[in-house]
Amino acid sequence: MTPVAPRRIARVRPLAPELSPAPEQSLVAEQFFVANSAPDFGSDAGRLWTVVDSPFPGSPANANSAPRSGWEPGDTVGQEEFTFLAPSAPANVLGMAHNTGQTGRDLPAQAFHKAATSVIGPGEAIELAAGVGLVEPEAELAVVVGRTARRLTLDNARTAVLGYTIANDVTARDLQKSDELWLSAKSQDTFTPAGPWIATGLDDADLHIGIVLNGSELGTASTADLGWKVDEILVYLSSFMTLHPGDLVLTGFPAATAPLQPGDTVTCRVGGIGQLTNPVTAAR
Repeated sequence: MTPVAPRRIARVRPLAPELSPAPEQSLVAEQFFVANSAPDFGSDAGRLWTVVDSPFPGSPANANSAPRSGWEPGDTVGQEEFTFLAPSAPANVLGMAHNTGQTGRDLPAQAFHKAATSVIGPGEAIELAAGVGLVEPEAELAVVVGRTARRLTLDNARTAVLGYTIANDVTARDLQKSDELWLSAKSQDTFTPAGPWIATGLDDADLHIGIVLNGSELGTASTADLGWKVDEILVYLSSFMTLHPGDLVLTGFPAATAPLQPGDTVTCRVGGIGQLTNPVTAAR
């Protein structure tokens, strides 16, 4: 398989709204895709992005908005001109249970589902409902699926990977104990922050993973500590379901966590990608 040149792809929304949106666009918030190949994310070059076509052809939920001035493919936009959204609008959000080290690998591969409606972008608030009990964040390397895929093999699994992003698998622990399917624990609104961008051409074998809660770094780990690896996870999932462009596959959380409370700020870090930060509030 030909290596993919490293770059970042982001799904973004212009800060300045159109004055007169077309009728068919008026009820749909704008979204565009931009790309950047600068190795230093914080440099001047790292903050200048090129508007690109959607990297998810044939996926209406991930299509660019109607054309607007300054946002045609090939145009350059500064990072101050937009806000980052979740990197895709997935049909499916899937996670891996007990996927840490040999202990996890000794168990059969097992996935869980998170509602696509739980996905939010960088800077958006994680909302905690009254009485939800103990809630903890989980920083995870997330695969962003780039094409429709079914019955992948270890030889071709990587052809379905567009790139990687950061996901926070927010989990209500008390509900996880009482709900054997974990649906209420994992799929609450705002419980899957993702972003800020997709990193392509990344070697996922040994990437640092960790959480910073209110400025304090918790115990860290690595993707090397995952029991089931990316290729194996994709083969397993695609053996019983079709993966679609833009789907997010959360690979597992091997690092340390801590309880979330309204007023907190949680940052998930994954090496080679960057960091994803979200405030925590009480649900409205």
